[in-house]
Amino acid sequence: MHIVLQLIPKKYLIGGTLILLGLSGLLIMSTIVAITGEFEKDSQQSEVIEIEGGGIGVGTANVSPEVMKYQPLLEKYAQKHGLDASYVPIMMALMMQESGGRGNDPMQSSESFCGSVGCISSPELSVDKGVLHFKSVLEKAHYDLKLCLQSYNFGGGFINYVMKNGGKYTPELAISFSQSQYQKVKHTGNYHCVRPEMVPYQACYGDAKYVDAVLKYYTGTITADGKPAAPASGGSGGKSGVKVIDAGKTLIGKTRYVFGGGRSQSDINAGRFDCSSFVRWAFEQVGMNVGPMSGVTTDTLKTQGQAINPKDMKPGDVVFFDTYKIDGHVGIYVGNNQFLGCQGKTGVAIASMEKGTYFGERFNGRVKRF
Repeated sequence: MHIVLQLIPKKYLIGGTLILLGLSGLLIMSTIVAITGEFEKDSQQSEVIEIEGGGIGVGTANVSPEVMKYQPLLEKYAQKHGLDASYVPIMMALMMQESGGRGNDPMQSSESFCGSVGCISSPELSVDKGVLHFKSVLEKAHYDLKLCLQSYNFGGGFINYVMKNGGKYTPELAISFSQSQYQKVKHTGNYHCVRPEMVPYQACYGDAKYVDAVLKYYTGTITADGKPAAPASGGSGGKSGVKVIDAGKTLIGKTRYVFGGGRSQSDINAGRFDCSSFVRWAFEQVGMNVGPMSGVTTDTLKTQGQAINPKDMKPGDVVFFDTYKIDGHVGIYVGNNQFLGCQGKTGVAIASMEKGTYFGERFNGRVKRF
């Protein structure tokens, strides 16, 4: 081969090389154009997803994006450890209080796992062991959710203390336990009140207000047995479902789609919405609070309500679509394979979910009844 190359004039070798380079460049450019064209085509009909995840919980976790990104892992390990997925939003609120979703141990589960702080350096291991510990404490607390949360902070000794003093969590018992434990450990100098209001009580062991601290990141109803409450019979798929559709229809032809819009009163007054803010607004009109105006996303919506089989969906149920990413679009089912939503080209409008249509091909089967 080397001899053959020597026999070919140098100018032809150079020319041939340039031609090959040119053809390669054209091939790469055409590929880029094709990919870009498909991306732009898809983007024109869909919206950018907020944050990926899933779940069938009833309550809503009002948490940071750093915590929200752990939702899929929390769901994964809830399933692995046999914990009802309705507890995922509560655990997201717990993580928000513990770490804000930062660091290698976002659920602060090192102590429950190995007995010392800092032994976990993998966020996934933290979630795995944190969910397992949460479930264990929940069961020991006989599903008294507030007792479970406070024990996540205090340790299992608090459950025994409560069982000897009435058997049910109260804020007073949390303060009393903190006082008694602090008297045992204050000589070490390692414990200080995390809340100034606890100083007069000398309740400086752990955080006696931990339950309130966690629940400020959670919107939902907690039943007597400690489980988030399921919607009343019928839910948004009953009479209130028709009402929410009627409310949403009042915006047809009066809005335009703006990603991130609808999260301030001025946006709403100007008719600027995206898909999730429109759904929140529509339910608000019929007296249903499905999340804060400033923080609603497709991901906060899909953690609420009751999961419904697509075969059983009714007008007023909330439906999700995989557009740019998983659960990138959301709307309100109106019947006859149609839904009401705020779409990129039309603003608020009724769109088809029939097979073969854009949204029909992207409906992912997730249906929630609020």
